[in-house]
Amino acid sequence: MRKGHSDLCGLLVVDKPMGWSSMDVVRRVRRAAGGAKTGHAGTLDPLATGVVVCCLGPATKAVDRIMQGVKVYDATADLSAFTTTDDREGERTEVALGKTIDREAIARALPEFVGMIQQTPPAFSAVHVDGKRAYKLARRGETLELAPRTVRVDGIDLIRVRLPLVDLHVTCGKGVYIRSLARDLGKRLGTGGHLAALRRTRVGDYDIAMAVDERRLETPINQEDLLPTPA
Repeated sequence: MRKGHSDLCGLLVVDKPMGWSSMDVVRRVRRAAGGAKTGHAGTLDPLATGVVVCCLGPATKAVDRIMQGVKVYDATADLSAFTTTDDREGERTEVALGKTIDREAIARALPEFVGMIQQTPPAFSAVHVDGKRAYKLARRGETLELAPRTVRVDGIDLIRVRLPLVDLHVTCGKGVYIRSLARDLGKRLGTGGHLAALRRTRVGDYDIAMAVDERRLETPINQEDLLPTPA
């Protein structure tokens, strides 16, 4: 550990690249920060990109508070299939698009997913089932029936329709699975549904404009590189 780095305190917003887990980000930040204690304020799936807020040193106490902040996502749903993971990584079950699926039908369906809604997490998720992570049980081939949870979706804007792909801008609270939203939208429309792409652009007060990319994590992080801990 480099001298003085154990005293680092503050936040670093990272633009997570595709393929990294949130813990991959934490490990790289910790290494660049000379071993300083590091945590993240909200998981982002490996296939997603965008904002991961890392908290260093005493700022790790702010993780739970930051996680309560509003999340903003740019998402692409694919209506041509369901998948075992509710994203493009899983095994596909193809579903033919009906002739009634168009921009107007999608726009009419979206308000049903706004507000305090019931949402069932994906089987491949970090939700605990009998003390174990759901994704570990799903990988073993176990059939899971996860209980729906109440989550808050503040808004969904329909950006573009290029069937079978639908681009959405989603603003929501903690615990919302955008994969589940894509799946459930497909079910509501009577077609397939899974998440084809996801980019998180904001967590609370921290947006993508504040973020550093993965190349920055190849060089040492010092106190002047960090944002202040929220009051």
